[in-house]
Amino acid sequence: MAAVRALVVSRLLAASSFAPLHASTARATLHSSAPRPGARVALVLSGCGVYDGTELHEASANVLTESARIARGKITDLARLSADNHDAAIFPGGFGAAKNLSTFAVDGKDCKVNEDVERVLKEFHKAGKPIGLCCIAPVLAAKVLRGVEVTVGHEQEEGGKWPYAGTAEAIKALGAKHCVKGVTEAHVDQKNKVVTTPAFMCEAELHHIHDGIGAMVKKVLELCGK
Repeated sequence: MAAVRALVVSRLLAASSFAPLHASTARATLHSSAPRPGARVALVLSGCGVYDGTELHEASANVLTESARIARGKITDLARLSADNHDAAIFPGGFGAAKNLSTFAVDGKDCKVNEDVERVLKEFHKAGKPIGLCCIAPVLAAKVLRGVEVTVGHEQEEGGKWPYAGTAEAIKALGAKHCVKGVTEAHVDQKNKVVTTPAFMCEAELHHIHDGIGAMVKKVLELCGK
């Protein structure tokens, strides 16, 4: 299994098109790396490449300041990630989540999750710190956090609009609850502090997918209480 890396985001800020919580500094953020208040969030990446890594749009849509740093930014081995020094963790989707972070792409409901990914999910969950996941990544939470509520969108393909709708049944088989949501929506499991959104599980315009990811990030930040 490919080495798993975590991009440690020192200060997370939603992109301006997502109605950021710190709207007054959104433009300055794009051009400056000056310290600013906010939650310390870990962005967990699963590699590079459309068919074996993190989905680039989903990773860069999460945060404005990290978009330009995804190829050059400082990354840290996931083994070093701890809930002790982060307020939340976000897992973008992409095939890497199903191939590198887990074996879901091959084994479906019988999949195994990378040991460090499982540790991080359990650690943040035990600490009561929010976890955000989008696209196919919610299957990680479904496997590790039994009884958790997540969404990967709709449960029927609806003429090809939701080509991966079958994933919802696998999530249920894992013992999790699947909640039907649209591509621009995020589902919040208040009890477990897990926030999910369908993203590219839906054949939709990119701006709609960004809206959903933005909603997820905003809810994660709200749950951080910062």
